[in-house]
Amino acid sequence: MELDVEFPEKLEFLFSPSRYKVLYGGRGSGKSWGVARALLVIGIQKPIRVLCARELQNSITDSVHALLADQIKAMKLEEFYEIQNTVIYGKNGTEFLFAGLKHNITKIKSFEGVDLCWVEEAQTVSKSSWDTLIPTIRKEESEIWITFNPELDTDETYKRFVVVPPSNAIVQKVNWSDNPWFPQVLKDEKDDLKERDMDAYLNVWEGNTRQVLDGAVYANELRKAQEESRIKDVNVDLTIPVSTFWDIGWADLNSIWFVQTISGGEVRVIDFYQNCQKTIDHYVQILQTKGYTYRDHWLPHDAEHKNMTGKSVKDIMQNMGLPIRITPKLAISDGINAARMLMNRCYFDQNRCAEGLQALRHYRYDVDPDTKLFSKSPLHDQNSHAADAWRYTAVALDEGADTWNKPITVKTSWIV
Repeated sequence: MELDVEFPEKLEFLFSPSRYKVLYGGRGSGKSWGVARALLVIGIQKPIRVLCARELQNSITDSVHALLADQIKAMKLEEFYEIQNTVIYGKNGTEFLFAGLKHNITKIKSFEGVDLCWVEEAQTVSKSSWDTLIPTIRKEESEIWITFNPELDTDETYKRFVVVPPSNAIVQKVNWSDNPWFPQVLKDEKDDLKERDMDAYLNVWEGNTRQVLDGAVYANELRKAQEESRIKDVNVDLTIPVSTFWDIGWADLNSIWFVQTISGGEVRVIDFYQNCQKTIDHYVQILQTKGYTYRDHWLPHDAEHKNMTGKSVKDIMQNMGLPIRITPKLAISDGINAARMLMNRCYFDQNRCAEGLQALRHYRYDVDPDTKLFSKSPLHDQNSHAADAWRYTAVALDEGADTWNKPITVKTSWIV
């Protein structure tokens, strides 16, 4: 099959071998469009197995399935590629598969023999997701292609692949000016934003990172913590008991912060864990594997709600012998204020808490793009759960201030 396909000049490297191919930059650059076309062309030249991944994929509509299907039609490749509901097959055995990375470890590890992995919207991918994915794509001469619009220079993907990229990576910044087919409608939007908000323009259209996201709730506190070297490798003193602070979720994320309180008011945030669609047994097992001695476990007030069996999360965990406490109810705004104050005396472990810190940096109030006014409540998204658990941490620590560092009887293991 002969093809005559045009690509922006900056995307020519997609047809040269390299373990990592990283395309980052602003809107309207044609990054995703070009990658989709390149993969479809390579899939015609030889049979390949392509995993198309992103951090969160609740359904196939969250994936690049539609983009690939559109390009198949635009390139008139319908006779070669069969577009099914959740996969795409080529006549020579090429296949395109789609998956979310976050909290899908078993499925990701089951993908054997992947030749090319395309990670789209990679700015949201966490450290734990990269640590799981990269060794999974292990076929000889396999490649990982990464496309994203940068947000913060502290985001895991930007640090890993732009600030200090792997030696076997081709990293290319691609912007609207590199797209010969950049449409007038986007040019008008670009020029309008440049007039209204230069900082936003540089991020959205020129692919520069922001110092902070618009409306970021904890921007000042996290910046201060970074400047004061309070986000670093934190040595864990195993003789000091650990308290955990939870935001309970099933379909949504279940988030847990692990905290030690030290005499003199110092707070060490030593660990973080979150997952979804896991039973309480799973989280208790995670507690056990950490090797910490636990003081108590603070659950949100909805942990007292009974399920269909007449038991609550609080009941289940207490029946396992865990020392459970319930976080007092407090208005969100008051809880955020408490969380800000707490953050000013915290030391965060930069590796074990990386996923939680990324969520805190992206936790923000919604912003009207025209008026630039913030809403009264933070935006509810994938970052909210870690942030809610952090807010509960501050409220609980204030509630339990008179009991910290007093001798208690601590249970160190449980039978699940």
